[in-house]
Amino acid sequence: MNFSRFFAVFKARNIEFFRDRSSLGWNLIFPVLMLVGLSFVFSGDGRAIYKVGVIDLAQSKSSFLETKYMSFIDYQEVALATVKLEQHSIDLLVDFNAKKYWVNQGAPNSYLVEKIFLSDNSNYQRIETQGKKIRYVDWVLPGILGMNMMFSCLFGVGYVIVRYRKNSVLKRLKATPLSAFEFVSAQLLSRLFIVMFMSMVVYSGCNVFFDFFMMGSYVDLFIIGALGAFCLISLGLLVASRSKSDELIGGLLNVTSWPMMMLSGVWFSLEGAPEALKVLADFMPLTHLVAGARAVITEGATLSDISFHINILLLMSSIFLALGAYLFSWNTER
Repeated sequence: MNFSRFFAVFKARNIEFFRDRSSLGWNLIFPVLMLVGLSFVFSGDGRAIYKVGVIDLAQSKSSFLETKYMSFIDYQEVALATVKLEQHSIDLLVDFNAKKYWVNQGAPNSYLVEKIFLSDNSNYQRIETQGKKIRYVDWVLPGILGMNMMFSCLFGVGYVIVRYRKNSVLKRLKATPLSAFEFVSAQLLSRLFIVMFMSMVVYSGCNVFFDFFMMGSYVDLFIIGALGAFCLISLGLLVASRSKSDELIGGLLNVTSWPMMMLSGVWFSLEGAPEALKVLADFMPLTHLVAGARAVITEGATLSDISFHINILLLMSSIFLALGAYLFSWNTER
């Protein structure tokens, strides 16, 4: 590893990005426009049905569970479920086995669902709670930033490497003392620096106007963001490891990014979704980036609390890097 050669490639890639005003402007404007638009479109509750949390749903039996137009979400921990209730993420929490239910006295939906619940159930202990409501723009913020990072990581790395290969830049670099490891490492860290820098600028700028909700640590948020970006960049390197065609890399990147955008919890919660869909989402790095960041922001989670997401991102990064290094070619087509 020659650090002078590594730093030369790292510096050149950063200069190339910041001189491209169209790419720089798009990375700044796109997430801002999405946040502004969604803050108006979903200025209300943003949900079409009532959501009821149930402690140990599989073991619960009640005619209330057959009520139409309600979504019943399984929780195993009362502490986590009450936080969701306080933040207006669910409208009622019920423990049928313990004959208890929790209601958010500051939420209109909670009041209505309680009335429906009591029409068929009695002799339940009522527990009141209240808390600051999480706006939809606060909830969707990690998803939008994560999606913007995903596109920047995948397309910013994939298209660049394919362009270098197509224009014979990689072929020329191969004739220099620069090793494949030094080149790939420089590309990875350069894109990581760019993505994190742009995300921090967007978040800080929008926070002035939206005053985002934040319960956790900004350091923890930065760490999970950096790990997620690193994993997505590694995936981008893998996808572009052999391709020499703009059309092929465009198709591969779209196939990679669109399922993550739709199924990784960017726009809507996966709570209450079919188990098969949740399993599929767990194989996507964006799912763990968004879930981890959202837990830090809305629940005050620490790194130990989101260790599952961190470990999965580290494992995926290792696999993507190993495969990308093995398949990487300077000038051949797969």
